Amino acid sequence: MLRKSKAIVLHTIKYGDSSLIIDLLTEEEGRLTFIVKLSKTMKGKMKKQYFQPMTLLDIEFDFRPNANMQHIKDIRIDIPFTTIPFNPIKTSILLFISEFLLYATRSEQYNKTLFQFVKKSIEWLDASVSNFANFHITFMLHLSKFIGFFPNLSKPKSYDFFDLRNAEFCQYAPIHIDYLKPNDAKTLLKLFRMNYNNMRLFRFSRNERNEITETILKYYTLHIPSMPKLNSLTILKELFD
Repeated sequence: MLRKSKAIVLHTIKYGDSSLIIDLLTEEEGRLTFIVKLSKTMKGKMKKQYFQPMTLLDIEFDFRPNANMQHIKDIRIDIPFTTIPFNPIKTSILLFISEFLLYATRSEQYNKTLFQFVKKSIEWLDASVSNFANFHITFMLHLSKFIGFFPNLSKPKSYDFFDLRNAEFCQYAPIHIDYLKPNDAKTLLKLFRMNYNNMRLFRFSRNERNEITETILKYYTLHIPSMPKLNSLTILKELFD
């Protein structure tokens, strides 16, 4: 069955001499894996540059629900980037986001609101001129709304600890080790007030930002046990003095 969909590139690996295996987040079918034979001429459709991380695509594909890999029939760039390819910091952020999404969305099927959030976020980053140091933090926090474990942020008085496993504030420290102490729990509550328009107002040192990133990744790992340590995190930690 031929389907048309917008799609976002998450991951690409080489297969053989002239093919790629590509993980895409699609608007119409969620996560799908494709095998693509690259064009040998400039006029061919399947160009390698289409499959860079987080590229926004329009695709037509032969959808077979029970197949492990799908086949693209037609492809074009949906919205070309204007700044990301020329900005090493933005490129590093997107490499981290693409690796993060590869695991965070692994089981996602049709979820148009999730897709639109990711797409609009990428467009925002590409259009931004400055003040995007907290982009990845804001992105990860708000993504949890769309994949089923957005925390319960209601905080009764004296409930000063945050239980990362149960995603809620609690009055006393849990009997396990996966929780935030009162000062860190208070910071988390403030972080969820961030959005792309106001995140410039939240000032953090590099070390503080890295600690926040590690805490959010720990939260995701508790809820997605298959999520590994991300290779791109090392580079991300060196950004933004």
